[in-house]
Amino acid sequence: MASRFRGFLPVVVDVETGGFNAATDALLEIAVTVIEMDEHGFVHPGESQSFHIKPFEGANIEKAAIDFIGIDPFHPLRIASEEEDAINRIFKTVRKAVKSQGCSRAVLVGHNAAFDLGFVMAAAERCDAKRNPFHPFSCFDTATLAGLAFGQTVLAKACAEADIDFDKAEAHSARYDTEKTAELFCTIVNQWKNLGGWQ
Repeated sequence: MASRFRGFLPVVVDVETGGFNAATDALLEIAVTVIEMDEHGFVHPGESQSFHIKPFEGANIEKAAIDFIGIDPFHPLRIASEEEDAINRIFKTVRKAVKSQGCSRAVLVGHNAAFDLGFVMAAAERCDAKRNPFHPFSCFDTATLAGLAFGQTVLAKACAEADIDFDKAEAHSARYDTEKTAELFCTIVNQWKNLGGWQ
């Protein structure tokens, strides 16, 4: 893995949020899936980790955003972690994977990755998280990759073109979207290898 992406370990991330502004809007869910590689150089999704997150103090939450994703951040039965705890546990998992696969740093993979990376970095700064494993600005965007490989940029449509099952009723769950994005990323990378683009 270390030689495939110039020392980076791809880690798929999805966030569900209370808006579009990473500096002011609540981070409500986060999930990660570490990408692994077999002995033949093909990649596949590893284990996933996810958290529901309590909005940080003073967080903005746009009604339109939560109506769209279908999350009630204050539902009495919602089991949610403090943002600091969730971020630190995610980072610990990713650091361990980076080390075990002989890589130097994680690179975030996301569907519209800049959005996810912005919220991860903003949360890390709020929590004063130490040893952030993610590259601060580089990322792999599966919307772009899927546009190239399949002519589709919407996750559900790209998965359909890639013959990946996608349940729209499950969409906008950070864990579900992360796992489907991981499948899509691996499909594209492996297809490129099969075509002779990577030896």
